Amino acid sequence: MAIFDILKKGAKGEKKQAVAAKEKKPEKIKEKIKTPEVLPGTPERKKKEKKHYLFSHKILKEPRVSEKGTRLAEINQYIFKVFKNSSKKEIKNAVESLYGVDVLKVRIVNIPSKKVRVGKSIGEKSGYKKAIISVKEGQKIEIAPR
Repeated sequence: MAIFDILKKGAKGEKKQAVAAKEKKPEKIKEKIKTPEVLPGTPERKKKEKKHYLFSHKILKEPRVSEKGTRLAEINQYIFKVFKNSSKKEIKNAVESLYGVDVLKVRIVNIPSKKVRVGKSIGEKSGYKKAIISVKEGQKIEIAPR
């Protein structure tokens, strides 16, 4: 009978060691988990992360090349035709991701449609939305390829 008692004690001892090992595992997991230095949604986090804007082709139509546009380019301002439903924030994100510059200010102008008459027929020239974008000093957007 003594042999059975030794086996029973050995089995209990092993169970205690297994339970103790299970208790130690959560402590190790707690040590591995680190809290981020900057919490998500805070302004510091937003400054660090700049997302690549995937749908910039659905916001910017084309750059406007004109005499006024070339004069404005000298003072770090650029003109783009944009889609009617795009907002200032979307335009800013699209330009930053597409051209890799820092946008300071976005101004929007809605150009109205105009009546056009050719002979007897009267038509309408469609209007569009124009965005004037101010870029950080020292940065340039290459609009026309050389």
